[in-house]
Amino acid sequence: MPAVTHAANKPGDFIVDNETKVFEDVKADPGDKALVTFHTMAFEGPIGPMNKLNAIRLTKKAFDTSILLYGPGALLGVQRGFPKIGDEAFPGHQNFNTNLERFMAERGRVYACRFALQALYGTGEPALIPGITPIMPQAVLDCILLHKKANAVIIDTWTV
Repeated sequence: MPAVTHAANKPGDFIVDNETKVFEDVKADPGDKALVTFHTMAFEGPIGPMNKLNAIRLTKKAFDTSILLYGPGALLGVQRGFPKIGDEAFPGHQNFNTNLERFMAERGRVYACRFALQALYGTGEPALIPGITPIMPQAVLDCILLHKKANAVIIDTWTV
């Protein structure tokens, strides 16, 4: 077996270059919009958490940003907790709620499909995190089309 010839990494070490930027830091021009769609399940992959962080970053770059929760993504907008709403049953359990609340506090808007909530998953509007706007299923397409007409940045991901 080959010998290890360098010192072992230790907490606090950088193991990648976090300083060198390849691209300029893009900021929104006045009126620029962004839409981030979620058609994914909570806790079943990185799409939900990463898209929420992207949406938060877009608002920090001054984009007028919206999140659209539809299909299984509607469940990202429900209140969580165990044994009570708001309790963290395990580390990271409230990540979805915390980041959506943070996004809305930073001027972001969140929409959730009523059809997905009730017909697909058997829950309703009272289960949503306060501040999320429930929309009709027909409005899912309209939301996307309105953002497309506005030449918005659209991050559209699906988990199958």
